[in-house]
Amino acid sequence: MFYKTVVLRVFSFLYMYNYFLEHWVEITGTVLSLIYLYLSIKQKIGLWVFGFLSSALYVVVFWQSKFYADMSLQFYYLGVSVYGWINWKTGAHTSKNEIRIEKTKIKTAVLLFITTVIIYFIYFYILKNFTDSPLPKADSFTTALSIVATLMLARKLIENWLLWIIIDGVSGGLYLYKHLYPTAILFIIYTIMALVGYLQWRKAMTKT
Repeated sequence: MFYKTVVLRVFSFLYMYNYFLEHWVEITGTVLSLIYLYLSIKQKIGLWVFGFLSSALYVVVFWQSKFYADMSLQFYYLGVSVYGWINWKTGAHTSKNEIRIEKTKIKTAVLLFITTVIIYFIYFYILKNFTDSPLPKADSFTTALSIVATLMLARKLIENWLLWIIIDGVSGGLYLYKHLYPTAILFIIYTIMALVGYLQWRKAMTKT
């Protein structure tokens, strides 16, 4: 019985070790993304550094998985990480030297909605006609919303978290479908933490 236990543990270790070797880029990107999310909720400017690094790794992950819209989204994240860092450094600050959280104005919300629709149809047309993406509608939907939500985060609009709840829930299902299990787990956690982020930011707004 003892030897069977030892053998099972050795095989389990070897399986996990081999899995890590095959998926180290995805696993590392997942860890960096969790740090990014934690820092986002805490309103720490360092989030943009971890967001930049995780996006660079996920370019590779999504290329290999044929999630082309998500792959192109990572290039956008690289750029918006730089923009977010600069904006959080130079924007209107509170007494705690943090950029002020704001609600999305109606005019801004309308513009963001129109932008989302336009981006969706552009991505859907490209994915449908020029790639072998297995889920062009869902991929385009999450990509369009993600572009807008990340811009809202960079401008520190509190409603960005409401969009992320939708995005992360749908994305988690997509990654399970594509057998990207570490990423699927990440996005399930993202969905929960997006709700936490919204509540934390709303609480912080009442103190400023």
